Amino acid sequence: MRLFNRKNKNIPESANALNLFDLQVPTGVSPRQRVMRFYNTPRIIGRYSVVGEKEGKGPVGSYFHRCEKDDKLGEKTFERAEIRMFDTAVRGAVRDAGLEVTDIDLFISGDLLNQMTTSSYAARDLGVPHIGVYGACSTMSESLMIAAAFVDSGYFSNILGAVSSHFATAERQFRFPLEYGCQRPPYAQWTVTGAAASVVAKNTDKTSRYPKIVCAIPGLITDFGTNDLNNMGAAMAPAAMDTMYTLFTQSGYNEDDFDLIVTGDLGKLGSDILRDLMFRRGIRLGQNYIDCGNMIYDVDQKCYQGGSGCACSATVFNSFIMEKLMSGEYKRVAYLATGALMSTQSCYQGETIPCISHAVVVESAFGGKK
Repeated sequence: MRLFNRKNKNIPESANALNLFDLQVPTGVSPRQRVMRFYNTPRIIGRYSVVGEKEGKGPVGSYFHRCEKDDKLGEKTFERAEIRMFDTAVRGAVRDAGLEVTDIDLFISGDLLNQMTTSSYAARDLGVPHIGVYGACSTMSESLMIAAAFVDSGYFSNILGAVSSHFATAERQFRFPLEYGCQRPPYAQWTVTGAAASVVAKNTDKTSRYPKIVCAIPGLITDFGTNDLNNMGAAMAPAAMDTMYTLFTQSGYNEDDFDLIVTGDLGKLGSDILRDLMFRRGIRLGQNYIDCGNMIYDVDQKCYQGGSGCACSATVFNSFIMEKLMSGEYKRVAYLATGALMSTQSCYQGETIPCISHAVVVESAFGGKK
């Protein structure tokens, strides 16, 4: 890990502009060991991603398994459309794993709607034991972490993890209905319409050819005082910094050990802030770092700072990234999804936004990067 002198004059201009060196950034927030190592290396044997029309036209659109042309999917409401997308992703992942729904021992899922409405309705139709989790945009890595822990410990053999989000449903809940025509600020992000699912299974001779989850890091709630519900990138960047710094200081890996380090949903502004915050801690993120919010939309699509929502990093991970891991082009990937744990009422009452980032390290069956 390359360390830099804090007095180094070669400080990024953005760091100076944000007065990052004047911030009281916590150092070594959690000295306790947070790395969960999976010695039985659970495998991701099935995955599926379904997105809306806008997402299908983005830079990684060709990697998604299914791109819908109608954001309502022929349903009467956007909420019903999201449930249908969720069900499509779940059953697609099970089918991709070569399994039946009856082979799934546990279903772990979450979404953005009140009380996890979408995933609960989908779970009702599956008839599989269900654990609902809420990590906002970090829910996919949270689901993978919990699934890997259950499989590694031997409690279950096949666990399904899934998430979803929808632009129209999220806007109605967290901001304003689309009919209101509210103008979005330039630092806002665009909620991804999509759903994604992964099947995590035991490491056996039959599953050994699939990518493996080798370790995970549960996130720490981080709050640097942002209270603008449109500015999620700035709110979540410190949480990503805390988890990423823990990864590099407690796991034995450094930033050069990964073919790809990917965060979820910081967008352009948030990922720039993360680079500066990591630089302040002595770590320079290179070209192997990118944010899923930057990947999913093209600049010509006018999505401001990029994508957000549970489905943003989840669909990118279960399509583009998993494809690279399956082929061996990527040997080791650090996936750090981030979540802004806000509610409309708390923000309107002037409360700040607590955020979190969970990490999983996934290696190709061809071995990790040396």
